[in-house]
Amino acid sequence: MSSLDSPRLTLWRDITPLPSPLIHPPPFSPHILVIGGGVTGLVSSWVLLDKGYRVTVLAKDFVSDEPGKRLTSQIAGALWEFPPAVCGSHTDRISLERSKVWCMTAYHIWDGIADIKQLRDDSGVRMMPSTFFFPSAIEEDPDQFDKMEEMIASGVRGFRRSTQIMEEQKVDPEYGAVDAYQLLAPIIDTDKGMHWLTSLVRSKGAKFVTREIDCDLLDIEEALRVEFKADAIVNATGLQGTTLAGDNSCYPIRGGLIRVINDGANFPKVEAALTITADAVHDSSEIIFLVPRNDNILLIGGFAEPHEQSLDLTLDSPIVKRMRSRCEAFLPSLKKARLDESYPFAQGLRPFRQRNVRVERELRSKKSRIVHSYGQGGAGWSLSFGCAQDVLALVEEALSGVQARPMAEMWHVSQLDPCTRALGQAVSNTALVAIENRAHPKLRPRI
Repeated sequence: MSSLDSPRLTLWRDITPLPSPLIHPPPFSPHILVIGGGVTGLVSSWVLLDKGYRVTVLAKDFVSDEPGKRLTSQIAGALWEFPPAVCGSHTDRISLERSKVWCMTAYHIWDGIADIKQLRDDSGVRMMPSTFFFPSAIEEDPDQFDKMEEMIASGVRGFRRSTQIMEEQKVDPEYGAVDAYQLLAPIIDTDKGMHWLTSLVRSKGAKFVTREIDCDLLDIEEALRVEFKADAIVNATGLQGTTLAGDNSCYPIRGGLIRVINDGANFPKVEAALTITADAVHDSSEIIFLVPRNDNILLIGGFAEPHEQSLDLTLDSPIVKRMRSRCEAFLPSLKKARLDESYPFAQGLRPFRQRNVRVERELRSKKSRIVHSYGQGGAGWSLSFGCAQDVLALVEEALSGVQARPMAEMWHVSQLDPCTRALGQAVSNTALVAIENRAHPKLRPRI
């Protein structure tokens, strides 16, 4: 069985959230240069470190709490979805089906992390009710109905479907939501999560280098490998894929989130994520996105503006005012919401790719040992561990001399259909995966 066909990445078996690497690298262990300091680069580094590789992380910027210097991974809404909204109707089928595997891998690992109180507190990861609303009965939209059935079969926890959810969550019945389901899903305080990931990767032995690369990696691959004594390079640079991978299909999608105080003083505390997603309304430009960031902050969103690159929006920008008005019409109690004065509005550029997520080796040179992982859009957190598992497998292929193959050849559609081996194995292993990721009491670390 090849690495690409190996069982799903599992917490405590394959990776550990403890400071030391699961496998301590011997002096001759291969050295991997990971370019990119966001969630995709850090989680890929974590997986490589726990497999016994030596890692250097190179990035222009790392996690910061300074105004205007937060990474895209910090600004992200970070609401888990199956499959993430990055996989819209423009996505090729290979990427869509692979994303289902990626997001379920991440689901179980985040669930395992949230199951231990100190890890939950340190990482900012919580399992919370997430409710998805629909403008018509789910059965009337075959894509949504199939998505719901696949998601249930894939092993999510706490699934419940009921029209009573609208009343329970105090959604305005006049808004037009007529059906809903709810499940427990990872919701992440991304500022805290990025600090935790950075600290964890550093504690496992990674070196950090601050530097900007602004040219095609293929042109400087040999020089980089010599300089860092690297056996392979992982490109996890988001929007920089245009430059670093010579990929003109990458483009930004601008988004923004209003932050309000969610302590119950001005309106009933929102304790579940409430969303109407882009694929439910078949319109990705303006959606309902209400997500508790932590105990005291609620995020209000959202919208998507393709090919907008400037970050000059304000609370008075028309699209931001429409966003707030739309969410207040959906949940009227928000009209009394009070802004988080220290950080009222977050905006960023989601790193999209026309053919969507790329987890693939460099194909322009047979000698290259570059592995790409970019184009995750707004779903970096949701796809993180699944993409990292494939990055690991592709690094191992490159080091062993296996010839690079396009994604379409690595994962045939026939192998990825919901009723075929990939998902079938995931469904049959649901109970085992859930148990493994929640850590047997005898194996649970003393933290």
